[in-house]
Amino acid sequence: MNLAVISVGALVVTIVLSFTTKVNVGVLAIALAWVVGVLIGGMSFADVAAGFPAQLFLMLTGVTLLFTQAQANGTLDRIAYYAVRSCRGNVGLIPIMFFFLAAGLASIGPGSIAMAALIGPMAMKVAGRAGISAFLMTIMVGNGANAGSLSPIAPTGIIVSGLMAKAGFTGVEWPTYFSVLLGHAGVAFAGYFLFGGLRLFRRSYRDPAASAGDQPAMAFERQHLLTMGVIGALILAVILFKINVGMGAMAGAVLLAALRLDGGSDPIRQMPWGPILMVSGVTVLIALLEKTQGMDLFTSMLARFSTRETVTATVAFVTGLISVYSSTSGVVLPAFLPTVPGLAAQLGGADALGIAWSMCVGAHLVDISPLSTTGALCIASAPAHEDYRALFNKLLAWGLSMTVVAAAACWVVFGLLR
Repeated sequence: MNLAVISVGALVVTIVLSFTTKVNVGVLAIALAWVVGVLIGGMSFADVAAGFPAQLFLMLTGVTLLFTQAQANGTLDRIAYYAVRSCRGNVGLIPIMFFFLAAGLASIGPGSIAMAALIGPMAMKVAGRAGISAFLMTIMVGNGANAGSLSPIAPTGIIVSGLMAKAGFTGVEWPTYFSVLLGHAGVAFAGYFLFGGLRLFRRSYRDPAASAGDQPAMAFERQHLLTMGVIGALILAVILFKINVGMGAMAGAVLLAALRLDGGSDPIRQMPWGPILMVSGVTVLIALLEKTQGMDLFTSMLARFSTRETVTATVAFVTGLISVYSSTSGVVLPAFLPTVPGLAAQLGGADALGIAWSMCVGAHLVDISPLSTTGALCIASAPAHEDYRALFNKLLAWGLSMTVVAAAACWVVFGLLR
């Protein structure tokens, strides 16, 4: 059998098993790359291992380490605490505030999954106390976290920027980020007001913590101010001096550790190694596909279901449907973005950048699905009085509906209007 066909089959197996089993698909992808490349294809192990993304691995490690320290020493908790207080008791503003808090924090480094894990439990606790629907809060927190996911200094943004650059798109990091941010903001606020958010503005809420007078316990102390200073310096250095975000973050993490400002725990043990390994492993398999011409075959398969006029809608729908069940940054985008140049060429010079942006938007808008990590984290944090099955069904319906919304939006914005 042709090695290209076998390598595409390995990618399909990886995608299927990514949403049917709990195995880390990064480990699975590396194992399949070795089987296909070395045992079947006769390649050397060095040729297969050369696909490991060392630079990406170091960038993800540095960024996640710094923000793991910021969580451990209480800096992120205090930022969230005072964000809630800023709403001054207006219940309708609280979910909106959490949207902007999650989007802002995700944009400066931790990424969407980290923000859903950090902000989700606090947001759901406030929702339970203030009588806010867990569904409404999930729409705002989940979309807020995902809105900041493609920031050039966030983990998923780093991944996508690298994939886009490899596909020939350079200097588009910020437009890519804003396309996803605006997409999530649009669906989040539309859903919030459509499903009852307006009624919340007629109610008031008083934070029990503030009533108990525990504000001094949540005051910003020296370690929190210094941590925010390090993060701020990193952002400025990346924007103004173009330093490598991973190395800058790692230097900041070393500084916090040297000053004993890392929360007194072992942040390296607390880091999300699973997602980092997942992204790195799938990249090894994608590199193998490129060497075996499997990527050309995969591109041809996509082209059969598209025309020059409908390709943006098609790829947004397909990537969204797979992302409902699978990892956006770890599986879907690493698998699909490399196909963009070939797909555009096969369709007679279709707008390649519009196709790439459609993939990014389509894959991200569905991530409030309870089968995705962001939606699952919000369900796990929901108040005890919530009907979990009903919440699960609502979020699943939301996630599936976003495949159609994303397809229509991308067809108009990246197809008709470009």
